[in-house]
Amino acid sequence: MRNDQSFAGLTDKFAKNIYATAKGKIRLAVLERDLEPLYTGARPLSVLDVGAGIGQFSQNFARHGHNVVHTDIADEMVAAAREQHQAAGLSSYYSYFTAPLQELPDRIGRQQFDVVLCHAVLEWLADPASALQVLQQFLKADGALSLMFYNRNAKLMANMVFGNFDYVEADLQVKKRVRMSPQQPIAPQQLEDWLAQHKLTVMQRTGVRCFHDYLREPLNAERFEQLLRLELKYSQTEPFSELGRYQHWQIRHAAQ
Repeated sequence: MRNDQSFAGLTDKFAKNIYATAKGKIRLAVLERDLEPLYTGARPLSVLDVGAGIGQFSQNFARHGHNVVHTDIADEMVAAAREQHQAAGLSSYYSYFTAPLQELPDRIGRQQFDVVLCHAVLEWLADPASALQVLQQFLKADGALSLMFYNRNAKLMANMVFGNFDYVEADLQVKKRVRMSPQQPIAPQQLEDWLAQHKLTVMQRTGVRCFHDYLREPLNAERFEQLLRLELKYSQTEPFSELGRYQHWQIRHAAQ
């Protein structure tokens, strides 16, 4: 039986292997570009960050005076986020909850938010489809859901490029799981079907790391800025956007 993934015990490794690398910097840059119209707006927003980890991205909202509810399944992730926010002088904009996504309604109650952030969470859940109902109930009628997920199509493509044909024929399944590698990537069409069931619609689609993960040679540090410019330039242009290792979709309630 598959269980939801927690990164308890891996906080330092998570920070080093994700956000301190080129792939993590590209992820943050794309999210910052996509969501800038929200966090730079004049109206104060209420923000819920689900599976927020060490809380790096939500600081963009806090810096602009928006109040953020930070949640994660792992106590030590929440503690690390508190420390980071305190060091940045932003802790007054935050409240914190340690809980899995499914338990958030009991912990937070019926509160609804202008913005719900859920980045790189669905692919770690045993039942990702059911998470959308939870996220939806926290979203105001005119609210925005920022959903980033691990793209199954891109994972398949990358493994074909690198010649992992047996893995692709095994339907991307392995006997031994790698703890920091998502084992349940989400097919975009499947997610679209789930969203439709909850009367949610995609307003904007962005590919995250459309090129980085297909490079045949290690990225030279001196060329990172050039790669980043190209990632940002083509991240919303088909067919490149569809090949992003992650997809970032901005979602709202469907028009009635």
